[in-house]
Amino acid sequence: MRVLETLAKFCAILAGVLLTGITLMTCGSLIGRNTVGVSIVGAFELTGVAAGAAIALFMPLAQMRRGNIIVDFFTAHVSERTNDRLDRFGALLLALIFALLAWRTSLGGINSYSSGSETQIMGFPEWVVYATMVPAFVLAGLIALWQAAFGFGGTREGEDAAI
Repeated sequence: MRVLETLAKFCAILAGVLLTGITLMTCGSLIGRNTVGVSIVGAFELTGVAAGAAIALFMPLAQMRRGNIIVDFFTAHVSERTNDRLDRFGALLLALIFALLAWRTSLGGINSYSSGSETQIMGFPEWVVYATMVPAFVLAGLIALWQAAFGFGGTREGEDAAI
């Protein structure tokens, strides 16, 4: 599980780098437009591309730390054993959803690559975004599958996972 945790942290660092980059680019574009009248052409395209990739890259760490929304209104008064079983079942469902996302994103990336699809203004190849999202979805799915099989070690959202 340490390998999965390390990979999840690495994905989150990449996401942070992407978001920092688009923040700096946006600031540079705004400063340029408001001072010398020149902005970065297609900055909004790159922002959309990087934000989509960053969201996917944050998913593994969110799953590792159980950062997903948990609605426990109906299970607040059931036994801990029942809660554990329901949590594991939820993790299994998430693993299946992440597998579906990885599969469909892979197909989208292959289609984008084979058709040579690019963004309108800058001509940025769209398959690159898909290529960054697929491994993150696979990793999040593996983490969820591990959690479904072996449990969570008694951790809840906001606690450090000693997994």
